[in-house]
Amino acid sequence: MATPIQEPHFLKDAVTGLVLAGGLARRMGGQDKGLVELLGRPMIEYVLDALRPQVGPVLINANRNLDRYAAFGHPVVPDTLDGFLGPLAGVLAGLRSLETEFLLTVPCDAPLVAHDLARRMHEVCIDAQADVAVATDGRRQQPVFLLLHARVAPGLESYLAAGGRKIDTWFQQLNLAEADLSDAPDTFVNVNDPDERQRLEARFLSARG
Repeated sequence: MATPIQEPHFLKDAVTGLVLAGGLARRMGGQDKGLVELLGRPMIEYVLDALRPQVGPVLINANRNLDRYAAFGHPVVPDTLDGFLGPLAGVLAGLRSLETEFLLTVPCDAPLVAHDLARRMHEVCIDAQADVAVATDGRRQQPVFLLLHARVAPGLESYLAAGGRKIDTWFQQLNLAEADLSDAPDTFVNVNDPDERQRLEARFLSARG
């Protein structure tokens, strides 16, 4: 009898989680978005609570209020390039600090991250032998929800050094896989402005009620 093929086993300790909190949050009036409160808790706390059980080490990418972010108990990695160059600069900071095989990135303004995001992203990446897996909501890519293999670091560094900034353009240089999370749309609910914050707080209160 033929031996059945074993599916690759997901080891969470092979994945480092990175919360991206290094942006300027212009639509939030310049507030440090990860520290904006939802029902009395900083938004990043919700993200960390969802992320910690799924991965091994956790990092926070931030460029302001570093002491406050460090108080959450995880290493803080600021951008290593000057000028608030966007999420790819934060991704590079995470990759430069990486001690595991994979890096999973999530934004600080998405407090409803799926509990199995890391496993699902990892499965897609391994199955496709991809450099990077990007989550999709079934209609479009969500390019700050990424699982990256450590080997992409030199290429990203070169891309940014050459003036590249757009994630989709960088994707064209990679073996990219898509992870369909259309069944977990709340993962992509984010808080970009005060109105979205108010709506999400109302939703939380309704769920509690």
